[in-house]
Amino acid sequence: MAALALTLPGVGLAALGQEAGQAAHPQQGGYVLKVNGDLVLTNVVARDAKTGEIVRGLKASDFHIWENGKPQHISTFDFQSVEMAKRLNEATVSGLAAGPNEAGTKAVVVTNPQELQNHRLIVMFFDLTSMQPEDLDRCVDAARDFLRTKMQTADLVALVSLGDTLNVDQDFTADRQALIREVGAYNGTEGQGFALGATANSNQEEDTTAYTPDESEYNDINTDRELFAIRSVAQSLDKIPEKKSMLYFSGGIQRDGIENEASLRAATNAAVRANMSIYSVDTRGLQAVLPLGDASTGSLRGNAAYNGSSIMNNMNANAATQEVMDTLSRDTGGKAFFDSNDFAPAFAQVQRDTSAYYAIGYLSTDTARDGKYRRLTIKIDRPGIKLEYRQGYYAPADFKHSGREDRERELEEQLASDLPATDIAVYMDASYFLLSENRYFMPVSLLVPGSQIPFVKGGDKDKATLDIIGQVIDEVKRPVGEVQQTVKLNLDPTLNARQKNIEYTTSFNLPPGKYEMKFVVRENETGRMGSFIADVTLPDLKKAPLKLSSIVLASMREPSKKDDPLVRDGEEYVPNISHVFRQNQHMYLLYEVYDPARAKVEESDPRGTPAKAKPGIDLLSSLELIQGSRKVYETPTVRARSVNVEGRDAVAFELDVPLAGLKPGEYLCQLNVIDDAAGSFAFPRFAVLVRPPNTGPGTQQPASNGGAE
Repeated sequence: MAALALTLPGVGLAALGQEAGQAAHPQQGGYVLKVNGDLVLTNVVARDAKTGEIVRGLKASDFHIWENGKPQHISTFDFQSVEMAKRLNEATVSGLAAGPNEAGTKAVVVTNPQELQNHRLIVMFFDLTSMQPEDLDRCVDAARDFLRTKMQTADLVALVSLGDTLNVDQDFTADRQALIREVGAYNGTEGQGFALGATANSNQEEDTTAYTPDESEYNDINTDRELFAIRSVAQSLDKIPEKKSMLYFSGGIQRDGIENEASLRAATNAAVRANMSIYSVDTRGLQAVLPLGDASTGSLRGNAAYNGSSIMNNMNANAATQEVMDTLSRDTGGKAFFDSNDFAPAFAQVQRDTSAYYAIGYLSTDTARDGKYRRLTIKIDRPGIKLEYRQGYYAPADFKHSGREDRERELEEQLASDLPATDIAVYMDASYFLLSENRYFMPVSLLVPGSQIPFVKGGDKDKATLDIIGQVIDEVKRPVGEVQQTVKLNLDPTLNARQKNIEYTTSFNLPPGKYEMKFVVRENETGRMGSFIADVTLPDLKKAPLKLSSIVLASMREPSKKDDPLVRDGEEYVPNISHVFRQNQHMYLLYEVYDPARAKVEESDPRGTPAKAKPGIDLLSSLELIQGSRKVYETPTVRARSVNVEGRDAVAFELDVPLAGLKPGEYLCQLNVIDDAAGSFAFPRFAVLVRPPNTGPGTQQPASNGGAE
């Protein structure tokens, strides 16, 4: 279950010792831009209108740029040509495969990008998941022929493949033999079955009544996977300012309407920002689309083969698998190569487009982060020169202008990232209670300071919205628990939420073992995020002398109808994960002892006559507060003679410690738990901080209640 609570602020917010707490398409152009804040870089090729030769020696003053019809001032200008490239030592280009990233892929990194100026950077991307063996053989042969006979001194080539995972199989290198050897490793590789089979003949017709399985959701996932791989490569090359080209070999990508629009847009924008053009090559080559289908399809029914609908459906299906590839190429300034068995023109086009160009940059006068398409117009004062450049770009989008799919993707990416988000502070703690011999109830609490949440006025309420996503992963990296929820806060201003803490609670049922938990919290006014990662161990208590749960500290209890270990007599303990309390509060403790020992206990009747001895339990518990070397407070001893948790053979202890009599300061708390019948005991310790009474209005109040499992 999930819930929110408003708590008073503390200092040094940290879990101080609970055991589990360790626990759309523009006109086609040939070149790409890079957007970096308000700085826009665009690559321009100037050719003689008659001969087509590169025109050199132009100056910044020769060019004029307009963005959506508004003139822009050129702030950076450079000319790059492969003819000026210097031969690099292999030590200069290093470590493209920097290791697995958060998605299990490999990053592409160059340690000394300054020396890459004037070089041609080419990434050959082989989508093994979409190609049939004969298609793969064909594209591998074309790549090897290029490497043997057409690769030039200025060319640096990297090899990337998508199979079970995304792999960088060869760093950027000028070593032909190393590249030829690695490309040859793909030869004969069979499709992995992740994508729609590379066939153009779907053989669908309008009058069949036969069952056709719905593969749309399956294809959506495959397409997202392929697009995310392209985006990952683009993002890993983002820090290299030089123009990059990707030769994307694929047997076609199937898209289902708008289902993959967010991932397609993300891949395109990542490539544009990384100054990378995508040249898509359909490895199926020239295909014969048969009206009756081929051996991969079933027999036709009805009259579809005679009225033309079958051949039309097959042609539409073939075009649909090329549409995404064409979009990627056109929107990134590349070119798509379809319906040809000769792949050599694709390699030649890459070399031609990146042999020499002017890199022009300007600071856009439009500072809006609206994500809209901005059209570029570039002119030159000199006559007889033809300019080739990309016709526009998508502006950066801030959080307010991002769509729902983009927002969900950002959360999922942050959850998968190894790097924490630190825009807002997030604190987390977990505890555990035994439900059965091999099952635990693990409540998890997240805390966000109210001062970090931008509340807005909505009528007579303070309002804010939080997105929360979390995951629990076991020792073999399998997700065993997930939670995702949007929480809307609608609070009375008298609660002074900005001066308090927002606490969110949820729970998981898990077996004993070691787990990694990660949660991401995002406030939906500015899109700032924070995350917290923790390792949690749920112990095997079978051999423990005294089977003790976590100790939950709380400063408030709420009425609740839930049925879980945090609820006692209709009241739910709200964990205080900071262990910070006020003098005008009570410190409530909740913990359980499992499978207590039974011993014969003599009981007397009301007249004092000794009764017959019968089996019973004898548990004793108390709490001591220590400051320095002196014990300053001790609760009365609580004695349990019988099990008080039905169905779990457990004794739940509840302690209520009023803090009004204690001076402000830090205290070391020692909990004493003794099983007198078994002769076993436990003395866990934890720290708390007591502060003076809050001078602001209100004390702890419930904020809202979630409903996510």
